[in-house]
Amino acid sequence: MFRSFFLNRKWMLWSILGTALILFATWYRVQLDVKINEWFGTFYDLVQNALSKPGSITLDSYWEQLSTFISIAMVYVTVAVLLDFFIKHYVFRWRQAMNDYYMQYWPKLRVIEGAAQRVQEDTMRFARIMEGLGVELMRSLMTLAAFLPILWALSDKITAIPILGSIPHSLVWVSIGWALFGTILLAFTGILLPGLEFQNQRVEAAYRKELVYGEDDPSRAAPPVAASLFQHVRRNYFRLFFHYLYFDVVKWSYLQVSVLVPLIAIGPTVAAGVITLGVMQQISRAFDKVTESFQYLVLSWSTIVELISVYKRLRAFEARIHEVDAAPPDDGLVPLNP
Repeated sequence: MFRSFFLNRKWMLWSILGTALILFATWYRVQLDVKINEWFGTFYDLVQNALSKPGSITLDSYWEQLSTFISIAMVYVTVAVLLDFFIKHYVFRWRQAMNDYYMQYWPKLRVIEGAAQRVQEDTMRFARIMEGLGVELMRSLMTLAAFLPILWALSDKITAIPILGSIPHSLVWVSIGWALFGTILLAFTGILLPGLEFQNQRVEAAYRKELVYGEDDPSRAAPPVAASLFQHVRRNYFRLFFHYLYFDVVKWSYLQVSVLVPLIAIGPTVAAGVITLGVMQQISRAFDKVTESFQYLVLSWSTIVELISVYKRLRAFEARIHEVDAAPPDDGLVPLNP
């Protein structure tokens, strides 16, 4: 899954330079988001002055602020679109590297049950998941690196938070604590899901394989056999539906409560009137960015479950590759232990 792309001379330009380009573009995109966060503070302070002191600002200054946002947003959109376009090509090359590697062994692997599904469907799903999950992980880490210092500095403006009282840099600790609580809660709630997803792919593969055989052999895929195999599919899906039911209840309840957490934390400070509307907007947005970064596992848990099931199947498939051919052909891979 990884050596075929990152340690293959054929794909060095894509895997090394492509990764570097994605990292740089993602960091630049995060910096634009920081600029937008600063704009929120300036703009809402302007609005507060306009509403509390009529005539204190001019219409030109109002339009100027909107023009500033548009200029930043246009660059942000351009970078985001081009980055996503490049990532799609990058991840497809990764899938192609995996496909080329597996197909070298196809004459021997074709006899393995589900070999076609591993090469075609699982590599496709792995690439699709990595496109979203891997990039989002990188973006979350960079967002955290950019916004955590901002939230750290803005926390000095908070006089106290409910229950805990006055704590230095309190919003940072609240964000970390709330995200950690959600991660543990969701991990415990969804502990059965990876195994069920893995089992689901096994029963689906067995049913699909019998139907494929039935296309060429009239004796295969007889109605009683197909019905029995589909019954396994049905039973496993219903188990998945049940476990996802309570998992989703916990997940969405947690995320909805998350909206109130920063508002509760800054409640005493707002009531004391020691911050402006612009600072409040900056704090709320920075808190959301930091919390979302810490909540990466919470927000992506369902996708992570799917990735785990795909990874387990491809790892088992690769183990069979090493069994059928202890001395693989020269495929351009850089030796791990030269």
